[in-house]
Amino acid sequence: MRSKKFILLIILLLIVISQLPFAYRRYKLSRLSAAIQQLNSQRKTPEQQSGFVEYKGVVHVHSFLGGHSSGTFAEIISAAQANQLQFVIMTEHTEKDFDTAAMTLSGMHGGVLFINGNEVSAANGDRLLVLPDKVSIAAYPQEFKSWDTTNLNGVEVYNVFTNAKQINPVVAFFDVLWSQRRYPELIFALYLDRPNENLRKWDQALERSRLTATAGNDAHANVGVSLKDSSGKTLLGIQLDPYATSFRLVRLHALIEQNRSFDAASLLEAVRAGHCFIGFDFLGDSSGFSFEAENGSERKIQGDEISLKPDTRLRVQTPMPSRIVVLKDGVTYTMESGVSAREFPIIERGIYRVEVYLPQLGEIVGGKPWIISNPIYVR
Repeated sequence: MRSKKFILLIILLLIVISQLPFAYRRYKLSRLSAAIQQLNSQRKTPEQQSGFVEYKGVVHVHSFLGGHSSGTFAEIISAAQANQLQFVIMTEHTEKDFDTAAMTLSGMHGGVLFINGNEVSAANGDRLLVLPDKVSIAAYPQEFKSWDTTNLNGVEVYNVFTNAKQINPVVAFFDVLWSQRRYPELIFALYLDRPNENLRKWDQALERSRLTATAGNDAHANVGVSLKDSSGKTLLGIQLDPYATSFRLVRLHALIEQNRSFDAASLLEAVRAGHCFIGFDFLGDSSGFSFEAENGSERKIQGDEISLKPDTRLRVQTPMPSRIVVLKDGVTYTMESGVSAREFPIIERGIYRVEVYLPQLGEIVGGKPWIISNPIYVR
């Protein structure tokens, strides 16, 4: 009897010891949460980019249409409203017998603009996000092959699902047990990675053509465990990726000319032109970020082209002090730390873009990007 109690005691001790790392990770998330709140309290919105209005939303969202998800339209609309989004770009999986793009959310619903599109698989395995007005975005660029196509408008340089696939499921299971209720979106901070390979492929593709960088929430609301009755009503369960959480992780911020109405046409035009940037807004609201170029006679924003002249300079503004990294042709050109506004003189032609980091948030995310801009082309 004593030996059995001793063995049981050892097992319990091992279980306790095995959980210490996850308890410590929860503690680190509590520290990160406090740091984010403190940082957001110091946030200052930069002046609006001249002539443009900023709108934030999400791209790459699936519903019950096309399988892979049981998410309803009502859930998606509610999640968009809860996150104060202005737009959601739907990308339903295709079906042989009916047009899922035509059947999904489109137009204004609950004060949110919805654009209907499809995620399409090509014969060679390439996957594209196909949107109205012939806007086509390469999804999962790490697997994409047809970079020479002339019909491509953008690249999904970051995808939440792709990032999540790299997570050890056992580690994730215990992280969820310890932290999901208190820090549902911050759990993702433990696994956030800079998409090095996707950014490299995008930088290479920019040498041949102008392609807009987007981020994919790839929201399905299909991860979790649940018990349902015969009518489909959930009796008991846990949902790990509800739309409300997915929509907080990463967003696309689009810049639309002040004299244009906010509608599907103007939004898609902004995306096609590269007048947008990626913000990992669960680390802090990136609204107000500005990346412009001037040369004395022209003033351009990200996505635009500007002529190289003796006084050409780039101007970057962020809502809070950060580390600003300027890249030229995919290679670090210059950087500044602890600043919220900086001008950089430009003496060479090239493709310039910006990444912004928040090192003050600490080891978990301090070295991970907060903002990824689209390029300005200096010719």
